[in-house]
Amino acid sequence: MIEFEKVLAADRPDVVVVVGDVNSTLACSITAAKLWVPVAHVEAGLRSFDRRMPEEINRVVTDALSEILFTTSRDADENLKREGLSPEKIFFVGNVMIDTLMKHRNQASLMHTPARFDLEPDHYAVLTLHRPSNVDVPEVLAGLLEALSWIQEEIPILFPAHPRTIKRIAEFGFKGRLDTAPSLRIVDPLGYLEFLDLMMHAQMVLTDSGGIQEETTILGIPCLTIRENTERPVTISEGTNTLVGTDPERIVSAARRILAGESKAGRVPELWDGRAAERIVRILREKIG
Repeated sequence: MIEFEKVLAADRPDVVVVVGDVNSTLACSITAAKLWVPVAHVEAGLRSFDRRMPEEINRVVTDALSEILFTTSRDADENLKREGLSPEKIFFVGNVMIDTLMKHRNQASLMHTPARFDLEPDHYAVLTLHRPSNVDVPEVLAGLLEALSWIQEEIPILFPAHPRTIKRIAEFGFKGRLDTAPSLRIVDPLGYLEFLDLMMHAQMVLTDSGGIQEETTILGIPCLTIRENTERPVTISEGTNTLVGTDPERIVSAARRILAGESKAGRVPELWDGRAAERIVRILREKIG
């Protein structure tokens, strides 16, 4: 915040555009608002309705400080209106993350990432796991590893592991559980194109990430979200996402349904067409000049 304030004081921008729900999003929003610089929030209105999530606090406060609110789905518009924000500030523009995916999809397909890991297309699963509620609680993490151990007996799982997850597995003494699950393969984190390539050719994705729920919906890949809630319900109502929570039996049951060919078909949500950024730029020009 201190360093960003120096930038704002020196450059006096017409608007500060912030994206998503990370701590830097909130920090820049607060700093800009204090200096009377308008804030435009991309991905506004997303709500998990779980204030225990740090990201939820970031979303709510950032939206409250923003003069322009760019939303990815109609439910986000309604969330903002319920919180008393003026409809005149809200603009449904689509999803910039999907812009990125569509732009780089062909390039990603040239990476041949599954082959690098000796994986057969459409016959493997991809896993990501990093949220504190999942990996910082020994009982929860133990249950998830149990579920993954069962699933890897039926399909190989590639796990580009977040450093915090690896750290917790070691701290809790769970490394032995991984040794007994040879088809659950832990690898270093991957770049965007490599990971996109992996998702494009997977039979399913298991995740506690927000963005991956959206990307799998566009790719038409079945997604099991290992959380009790999601701030992206459109991926469930319209996409390929299923919220399975953290109960091991429920996770395994959902995975087996996918393996049996019973996955959700899904469709592309409204305005997820790769042109969200164009709409944002047009509105900024109209509003800011």
